[in-house]
Amino acid sequence: MTDNSDTNKAIVTQFFAALNCGDVDFVVNAYAEAGSIQTMGNTLISGIFSRDQVAATAGGIFDVFPDGLNFSILGMVGESDKVAVEATSEGKHISGQIYTNEYHFLFEFQNGKLLRLKEYLDTERVTDVLCGGQRPPADT
Repeated sequence: MTDNSDTNKAIVTQFFAALNCGDVDFVVNAYAEAGSIQTMGNTLISGIFSRDQVAATAGGIFDVFPDGLNFSILGMVGESDKVAVEATSEGKHISGQIYTNEYHFLFEFQNGKLLRLKEYLDTERVTDVLCGGQRPPADT
């Protein structure tokens, strides 16, 4: 197995830089055709989303964060086709609240493209700020 960790870590660094400057095309094009993101938890924004769904909604972040949402990488570890990232974010939400969160991301690459991205974050912050306190319906 080839160790692409340095290349993949460079792509991850570019990915966050693109998020920070609003380069939606770079973000979408980083994904493989079969690529997906999974946002963990039980919030209104949790779930698994395909590359096409990312493409359709990625620009919407500026609807709720007109000045952008800035990510900071705190640490990164890469091995083979996986890169783990510890990060934080901060931005002013349209509600006027300052939104901050702490994350652990797991990027999985295939042939230099993002195959799977798992996003672990503080779901209570998501519910409080991004979802206006609303939660998904309880399972019955």
